Amino acid sequence: MLTIDDLKFDSQGLIPAIVVDADSGKVLTLAYMNRESLEISQREGRTCFWSRSRQELWRKGETSGNVQRIADITADCDRDALLVRVHKDGPACHLGTDSCFNDKIFVREAPEPFSVQGLYTLLEGRKTALPEGSYTTYLFQKGIDKILKKVGEECTEVIIAGKAGDRRETIYEIGDLMYHVMVLMVELGISVDDVLAEVASRHVIDHKIKQEKMV
Repeated sequence: MLTIDDLKFDSQGLIPAIVVDADSGKVLTLAYMNRESLEISQREGRTCFWSRSRQELWRKGETSGNVQRIADITADCDRDALLVRVHKDGPACHLGTDSCFNDKIFVREAPEPFSVQGLYTLLEGRKTALPEGSYTTYLFQKGIDKILKKVGEECTEVIIAGKAGDRRETIYEIGDLMYHVMVLMVELGISVDDVLAEVASRHVIDHKIKQEKMV
């Protein structure tokens, strides 16, 4: 096990800290720590950084409430950078997004495989840019009541298709429902990780209950 004395801080007494969501593996932000902020982070079990712009200690979530509770901290092979895995209580970015890394500067020609997180990021972009002619733009402009109405309608469509035993139609309607639910999530600032964390917490509870019943 390394100690702070084994680390290599730069000429300003800082070391970069790459913060990663311990549950999803998603990179959340790049921040900097000095010896004091790292000691505080280890002692309190939550991230504390050094703000280069304000030249002061900065406990993440001090004003926003978006605390990052540390799972572990690992140094790289040169011991001049840190990987900090955290369980977060809210967005990592001061702009309110799940991660600070959102603005692409290069995209390879081959399309990336579809992912739920990729769709969520796309919807976030639609809410910000509100491109003309986009159905998603229409939903965001109409607001929460319209979005909730569509979620309700799609729930009904899933029930009808499922009751009819139509597998293909049920899959289609579930796709529509997923899309509208994710629009709702973006509207309310609920991330994919928020939902996964909730499901994971229920899994743990169910596991404990199961064990208790077996005793």
